[in-house]
Amino acid sequence: MAEKIINYKFKPGLRLEFEILSIGSLYKKYKNILTVPHRADFYHVLFVRKGKGHHLIDFQPVSLSSNTILFIKKGKVHFFDKSGNIEGDLILFTENFFCRNEDDLTFLRSTILFNDLLDNKALKAGSSKVFFNSAIEEMKIELKNPAKEFHHEMLQNLLHNFLIAAHREKRAQGFKELPKGADLDYTLLLNELIDKNFLTTKSVKAYSDKIHVSEKRLGKATSNILGKSPKELIDERVILEAKRLLVHTNKPIKEIAFYLGFGEPTNFIKYFKSKTGSTPTEFRESHL
Repeated sequence: MAEKIINYKFKPGLRLEFEILSIGSLYKKYKNILTVPHRADFYHVLFVRKGKGHHLIDFQPVSLSSNTILFIKKGKVHFFDKSGNIEGDLILFTENFFCRNEDDLTFLRSTILFNDLLDNKALKAGSSKVFFNSAIEEMKIELKNPAKEFHHEMLQNLLHNFLIAAHREKRAQGFKELPKGADLDYTLLLNELIDKNFLTTKSVKAYSDKIHVSEKRLGKATSNILGKSPKELIDERVILEAKRLLVHTNKPIKEIAFYLGFGEPTNFIKYFKSKTGSTPTEFRESHL
């Protein structure tokens, strides 16, 4: 195991934080990087045209097959199948590239494609396969002409249309969508705040104060949307990070406990066992 999970930022030197790469070529050049756990500060869209395989996203295996698309939100710990038996395109982009206004940011954070409150399954291209292929080819052509007027705007529009079509296709295939409204807004905001602050803030009141609602109102929102309390969402995020560190790094349990904000390792061990049914050591050993 590594000392820490590798964190990747978008490749420097590109005019725009947007790129389309061949999955097959990536396996040939960077298989040793792709197939170990890593975390990126940008979004991934894998369009698999041929082959079969699996992609592991935070301990959840996702099956891939011909004409499927996988959407991975930034910040997820994931890695590619070691078999390398897939071909297609990998679209990479950052929020800086995609979000030209608040509406773009709202779309990116609320679409079912990247919503980590829902199960992540690969989308079947279905009847939209021709459109997806065409959109990617148009993006590739535009990428070759950086000097053209409104180059960024054209690429962003093409990507936006691709994601909207994928969102529609996912809904048509019966994927659950969370009901829009104040409850969803509060839940998404809480989830975002937890992701940024869970190492130092574990109090529901602290989060409700940041959102400017009462603890009771926040609890009603998360219960209506997810059937969970705010405390459960905080605990889930802490446990997820604990699992990542236990399985993907060789950090001592004592060091992990302190990193996660526990004053004593024994408190972390009791907490972890109460939430997972196993001790940190047992969980680590079960993934060797």
